[in-house]
Amino acid sequence: MKKTYKIEVDCANCAAKMEEAAKKTEGVTNAVVNFMTLKMIVEFAEGADPKEVMPRVLKDCRKIEPDCEIYF
Repeated sequence: MKKTYKIEVDCANCAAKMEEAAKKTEGVTNAVVNFMTLKMIVEFAEGADPKEVMPRVLKDCRKIEPDCEIYF
């Protein structure tokens, strides 16, 4: 399952770091961050609940970019 989320991030480099952090989060099979549109597309693993996974994605992203935001 894929879902798109609006994000808030300051620069393209930070967006790339968010993408890498999201990809490493348990329950995520792939993630793509588009800095120009300020959107993140997340592909979830089979059986993963997005409502449980996304708070972990945000936590992992904030480890490398403390002022980022994901609206879910």
